[in-house]
Amino acid sequence: MQYAKTRPLGKRLVLAVAGIAVSALALAGCSGASAATGGSGAKTSIQFMYATGDETWNSVVAALVKQFNAKSTTTTVTAVPLPSGADYATQMKTVDATGHWPAIVDMRDTATYVKAGKLAPIPSDVTSLLTQNAFAKAADGNVYTVPYSALNGELGINIVYNKDYFKKHKLSVPKTYGDFLTLLKDIKANGDMPLATAAAEVWPSDQLWKPLAAPIFAKHSDQGGFWNEAKAGKVSISDLRQPLEELKSITDDYVLKGWQSTADAQTTTLLVNGQAVMATSSAGLGRLMDINKVDPKFNAGIFIIPDAEGNIPVLKNSVDGSTAGGLAISAQAQKDKKQYASAVEFLKFFYSVPAANLMEKSGWISPDIADSAKVTRNSSIPGASDYFALLKNPKLVWYENNPSFTTFSAFNTFFRQSRIAMQDGQASIDDTIAKVQSEFDKDAAAG
Repeated sequence: MQYAKTRPLGKRLVLAVAGIAVSALALAGCSGASAATGGSGAKTSIQFMYATGDETWNSVVAALVKQFNAKSTTTTVTAVPLPSGADYATQMKTVDATGHWPAIVDMRDTATYVKAGKLAPIPSDVTSLLTQNAFAKAADGNVYTVPYSALNGELGINIVYNKDYFKKHKLSVPKTYGDFLTLLKDIKANGDMPLATAAAEVWPSDQLWKPLAAPIFAKHSDQGGFWNEAKAGKVSISDLRQPLEELKSITDDYVLKGWQSTADAQTTTLLVNGQAVMATSSAGLGRLMDINKVDPKFNAGIFIIPDAEGNIPVLKNSVDGSTAGGLAISAQAQKDKKQYASAVEFLKFFYSVPAANLMEKSGWISPDIADSAKVTRNSSIPGASDYFALLKNPKLVWYENNPSFTTFSAFNTFFRQSRIAMQDGQASIDDTIAKVQSEFDKDAAAG
């Protein structure tokens, strides 16, 4: 495969900002949510803004919008995906600056926007369709976000692998971190490339980093999470030196070259074409579905990188924390009764059994709805049993890492970019730790 040359950082940023600006102008041109013209029978048109980048989520949104629009006699929903060239939380700030919000928003940094009065309360006729642990009230007693998928935390951040290759070479899914390192070495000794990963967008950089850092993060979960401990001065970025060193070592020795300009979805092709035996993913079942579409005969499996003791720490933040995501209705849409009613109508459809079945069929784990017993799980995808088994794995350890300061998303983007530069040899680990600590101190103080 021929890789495009990595663009200079400055040019990449210009292109990313330009893409965000175009999306923002598109939102502004439609006034976020507006009534369609054409007489008394006209439908109300609203927009659903969401983070693109994951092909499964893109296809799920498209399918849901198409089915809803065919069914509704009052509303037309238009999906507005923000481009994946930059961090979604940063893109949201650009949209906010235009003053034109869509009716339904795939949220990040919820607490910040609630405090700013940008979100509307979600009514009980929507929340009643969910299980009680799938949402939570804010300090003012209102619910502002509802989930767009099952509350499986970051279980989707895993390694997808070629099961037939493992069988042929008598390799096993690693039970400890040491086993994982041995696995990388064994694949390389066979003359094959162990791992494909991506960094054409910044967010896939989490896919290898988070499993490596999870054992450290999990140790601070009971104290409010690593980042809150760091804000309190009890830990520092230097405490992450070990996983940073591991990240650098794995990238240098076992990752397919060209990862800096590889898009996340492209790793599917790299895996199916045999250019790598394993690939990082944050799509969970969706990535398995993608692989199956490309090559129905490909025997895929998934596992999560374990820690030294064999545990599998997985992030699962609270549903109402400062960094909680989910779907929300904008305060701008609330000002118009028709727009608000249309947004509520779409969310009620989103949490229906037919919508859940459509999501599952598309390779997405549907939200925890009250009628979940009526939902048909998609177990037909090769490797799906591996994913569902992880939910029951006795070594699975849930932990929280829920930053209490509202500027965390800006810091997280900086940290991702800094890790990529370190992996690429543009900065040493010492320099990376120093500059990330400086940025953290600044953002934590501002938040």
